[in-house]
Amino acid sequence: MHTSKLTSFFERLFFKPNLFDWVLILLLSPLSLIYAFFMLFRRLFTFKKSYPVPIVSIGNLTVGGSGKTPFVIALAQKYDNAWIISRGYGRESKGLVEVSRKGKILTDVFSSGDEAMLMAKSLTTVSVIVSEKRELAIEKAVENGAKVIFLDDGFNRVNIKKYEILLFPKKIANYFTFPAGPFREFFFMKYFSDVSLYEDKDFKRVVDIENKTEKMLLVTAISNPERLNPFLPKNIVGEVYLEDHAYFDVLKLQEKFIKLDATSLLVTEKDEVKMEGFKFPLSVMKLKLQIKNEALENIHNYVEGYSSER
Repeated sequence: MHTSKLTSFFERLFFKPNLFDWVLILLLSPLSLIYAFFMLFRRLFTFKKSYPVPIVSIGNLTVGGSGKTPFVIALAQKYDNAWIISRGYGRESKGLVEVSRKGKILTDVFSSGDEAMLMAKSLTTVSVIVSEKRELAIEKAVENGAKVIFLDDGFNRVNIKKYEILLFPKKIANYFTFPAGPFREFFFMKYFSDVSLYEDKDFKRVVDIENKTEKMLLVTAISNPERLNPFLPKNIVGEVYLEDHAYFDVLKLQEKFIKLDATSLLVTEKDEVKMEGFKFPLSVMKLKLQIKNEALENIHNYVEGYSSER
């Protein structure tokens, strides 16, 4: 149970390229330029629609995890009648799905996707919707009295007027755009955002492991799982890496668990929501973000002053 060879290849190419990879990156660079210019023109010439409530977008310029989900959680819990709208990556459903209404869970993780379910379970007073068409979800949230909307992974939704927050990981090895690198658009596109925040400078991850045991088997389905390494304890007896958002095969996990004589599965909170009903003891990596007050104040000022700006 490991990440597919293709996924492993692209994660290395994007995050830890070797000498051979750099040759391939240079060969792919013309395609990257075409793609990046297309994204630039799309951003410059798309009309942006305004809505009657403030919309705050938390996004990134790179593929892979940069802390968007915990950042959304940290922000949304500060506001009354807040709604979160997400694409619902990895879900098995289509269309608009209400995941939760003011903390009440309305569907399962297969219909919501792992990140949306994590947000729904983490926030007892917030409503969560997943939809490929964010505009439909925004309209539904507005109809139901939303006071503020948080758009998860919303930077590329260029047709929506919003307050743009971009998150950057602390290490970037490859600044090329897709397919040669991890960037979705040119790096300088960060200047189209209202604020760019950098890990370990503007926000910091703090991880506590709940229910530590003697011999933990690390099981995770996140992008670039090596970013977990700084937070891992020494008593890891094995690893199972799956593709981002993948679901777990309980029988294969059980086989590995018994073979290694493990005492618990070590998982992220994003993985935990897909393990409901599993009989394994779980050790959970609880992630919280410490965000600089200046960034929080800027966001709060936008939300509170939104009506007077219209």
